[in-house]
Amino acid sequence: MEKQELDWNELDDRAVDAVRVLAADAVEKVGNGHPGTAMSLAPAAYLIFQKLMRHDPTDPEWTGRDRFVLSPGHTSLTLYIQLFLSGYGLELDDLKALRTWGSKTPGHPEYRHTAGVEITTGPLGQGLASSVGFAYAQRRMRGLFDPEAPEGQSPFDHTVWVIASDGDLQEGVTSEASSLAGHQELGNLVVLYDENHISIEDNTDIAFTEDVLKRYEAYGWHTQRVDWTKTGEYVEDVAELYRALTAAKAETSRPSIVSLRTIIGWPAPNKQNTGKIHGSALGKDEVAALKEILGLDPEKHFQVDDAVLAHARKVVDRGQDTRSAWEQGFEAWKQANPDSAATLDRIAARELPQGWEASLPEFEAGKDVSTRAASGKVLSAIGPVLPELWGGSADLAESNNTTIEGSPSFVPASKQTEAWSGNPYGRVLHFGIREHAAAAIVNGIVMHSSTRAFSGTFLIFSDYQRPAIRLGALMGVPAIYVWTHDSIGLGEDGPTHQPVEQLASLRAIPGLDVVRPGDANEVAVAWRTILENTSNPAGIVLTRQNIPTWERGPGQATGDTFGSAEGVAQGGYVLAEAPDGEPDVILIATGSEVQLAVEARSTLQKEGIAARVVSLPCLEWFNQQDESYREAVLPSNIRARVSVEAGVALGWRELVGDAGRSVSLEHFGASADYKTLFREFGITAEAVVEAARDSIAAADTRNAPDGTSAAAGASASTTGDRR
Repeated sequence: MEKQELDWNELDDRAVDAVRVLAADAVEKVGNGHPGTAMSLAPAAYLIFQKLMRHDPTDPEWTGRDRFVLSPGHTSLTLYIQLFLSGYGLELDDLKALRTWGSKTPGHPEYRHTAGVEITTGPLGQGLASSVGFAYAQRRMRGLFDPEAPEGQSPFDHTVWVIASDGDLQEGVTSEASSLAGHQELGNLVVLYDENHISIEDNTDIAFTEDVLKRYEAYGWHTQRVDWTKTGEYVEDVAELYRALTAAKAETSRPSIVSLRTIIGWPAPNKQNTGKIHGSALGKDEVAALKEILGLDPEKHFQVDDAVLAHARKVVDRGQDTRSAWEQGFEAWKQANPDSAATLDRIAARELPQGWEASLPEFEAGKDVSTRAASGKVLSAIGPVLPELWGGSADLAESNNTTIEGSPSFVPASKQTEAWSGNPYGRVLHFGIREHAAAAIVNGIVMHSSTRAFSGTFLIFSDYQRPAIRLGALMGVPAIYVWTHDSIGLGEDGPTHQPVEQLASLRAIPGLDVVRPGDANEVAVAWRTILENTSNPAGIVLTRQNIPTWERGPGQATGDTFGSAEGVAQGGYVLAEAPDGEPDVILIATGSEVQLAVEARSTLQKEGIAARVVSLPCLEWFNQQDESYREAVLPSNIRARVSVEAGVALGWRELVGDAGRSVSLEHFGASADYKTLFREFGITAEAVVEAARDSIAAADTRNAPDGTSAAAGASASTTGDRR
């Protein structure tokens, strides 16, 4: 635990002033950016990096480090300048290159781009929400590897430090995540809330007047207030802030938030406490006036005295001393727990255990099974051999089938229920009805710990998760999303719950794998492939209704023998081949619609039309295959093609071409049983047959119409209920 009395001297004051002018100079040089918060938060950020946080700037990936999350990413200089002062590898030239092409200092901090940046925090709220995932992960890792250690004495104990802004606290995702943090009693999480009452539209009183600390008290957080304006003068009482943050770190039974009342842009004489200084350069005259107030030469830019920099970089020595002590404890733990140490190394490297795939279930052919049920069986089968796999649903465990059987819930003992027993180190997550926070928390878990976490909800509610999904894809975080009830096949709940455009819109996110398996055995291979990939997130999209489980051969499709589900790993494969391997038309389907393509193939064959069925569960994986494989599955000389998917056809034109047709759903759904809906909306084998004939005719005449199937639904401005 840190000393209660703060060790702060004149060089620390000068370092803080250097931070202010560096922020002003950097934004002034590039001509745009956010200087104000970096200026007024200079003493707070410096305090955390120099006096409170456990870190070693020479090794930003040190396992035992505290984590720091700058949730208002727009004030990137708040972090960049501390990384410069602390010796993480950023230098003055990097600050001079702020927000320019190829620099280490982009407009918002970017994960894996700049040493010391733990997470990309672009959209407000995502950083604070994901930091809750960091705190989840710390507790889970302690539970996996050192559960019996006294509080604060495990090498897996550390603190997650967060700076949040008025903007972060207004975003709904932080409310969801903070509610969960309080419920989970995450005493490893400390949030410094910069309450400066200024945003782009100037004074936040125009839209935001709640008492944030009362809200957080209601969430179950430990709350403190430090007000540097309380005397009527602006007094940066760093010692008071230090005491508050030290007390927050010492509170291990619940998360802590410290509200720090600041004046944005202080001490700029004319623009402090205005919306202008929040998001634009101060201007040459204001920068000069700022430097004069601080006793610095207005003609000098990016000025840091050697003595100040040397003083700040002593944090490297302190960090290495702290790390050395930690390493002794860690080494003792490894000697006492060699098997756990090997598992930790494996998880940290994101490697799967040898032979784990043998635990994957095989599903009996001829038995109809919903892919959500198959997914649940896969999770329960592989859970015992993959301790790094954990997750749960946004209040939909029984619908999503996301519970690893026999596993305890991740929950404080006092929060167990009759239905769900658990402990603070469990593996079954319960997000409540907080889809957005669930996705952000899973991002944080995976980034912090290299474990593989998943969240579950209905596909339609992926809309609520989209900002976190997009950010995970941008960062290349291998989080997993389980989305069930994947189409109008969910039935009677009606159009509000029936996804139509979601598959197309999710596929539009670069770096996100959208996987919609076509039977139970495809589900098993899909899960295996998702877990083998550690470079980006994936969503597995699953049916509510039962669908056939195909009888398959061990290899490629031939004659009447269906192809092995191993083809799923390539994203798409020939499930059922045309006679002699020479198709007249190719039927391409995903998910529950694969059965329609298979049925249509039989009908067409009776008419003398040779049809190949391609199951294409993941377009992203398929597009990663080499040209020869893709050509073998979808020969370019076969222009007659039909896509079959119970959603909008957007995106399929690229694969089916001008002569191709899409059996799709171009309108909202309706409330009825799924068989009625598929029949009434024309998502049928008969529609596939009709589309195949039409496509063959178009390909033969080379006079392709616009590619819209006659079987497609009504206009997008109507719902089935209103037709």
